[in-house]
Amino acid sequence: MLTKRIIACLDIKDGRTVKGVNFENIRDAGDPVELGALYAQQGADELVFLDITATNERRKTLSELVNKIAHHINIPFTVGGGIASVDDVSLLLQNGADKVSINTSAFKHPNLIKELSSEFGSQCVVLAIDTKREADGNWYVYLNGGRVKTDILCIDWAQKGVDLGAGEILLTSMNNDGTKQGFALDITQALSSKLPVPIIASGGAGTMDHFRDVFEFAAADAALAASIFHFKEIAIPELKRYLTEKGIAMRL
Repeated sequence: MLTKRIIACLDIKDGRTVKGVNFENIRDAGDPVELGALYAQQGADELVFLDITATNERRKTLSELVNKIAHHINIPFTVGGGIASVDDVSLLLQNGADKVSINTSAFKHPNLIKELSSEFGSQCVVLAIDTKREADGNWYVYLNGGRVKTDILCIDWAQKGVDLGAGEILLTSMNNDGTKQGFALDITQALSSKLPVPIIASGGAGTMDHFRDVFEFAAADAALAASIFHFKEIAIPELKRYLTEKGIAMRL
């Protein structure tokens, strides 16, 4: 049985880890190098680093900070924010990233997914999708860190991304993000039942039961969280023990 993964996420702004609610009201959550080292030590299966303002500020990801974090961890490391070319990815991989997460640039230039997966392998390419359920009940894709709405359905874009070579989907529900009310089970389940690649659920974790639900009822392959780990509301070792007791396969 494949083990499920617990992923800690560092949202980075101005070189610090930050966290918001529904992509707004951002507050400081600590030093990313220290937090990354702590999560690796605690048994997180992976670490994700998202430079959340890189696209909006039209600049590249902070490769020096990536390098610093990489030297303090021994777990798979995914980096995203402002990535728009093969050269951008080469630089991040040289600085210690194992995978890259692409979002807005991939949506605007879908061929980027194909280029990156043929250059580095699909296992290196994580397609991040920020999605929001609108009044009509449908989940739409949002760009630029959740600032720009599109009229494309999340499930259609995810399918296209996988067809182009994305090896994994990082799905963030903007409705659930930072609310601690649980993951968006319906859209997560829709993607995991339809697509042949791993789905990482993100947005809404508040209790250990929320993780169990997203694995059991939405068939997510991994669950990502930020604030509950940063502010020490849930510790990763306890979470993994709890999930193991509930019959969910974990790497302890």
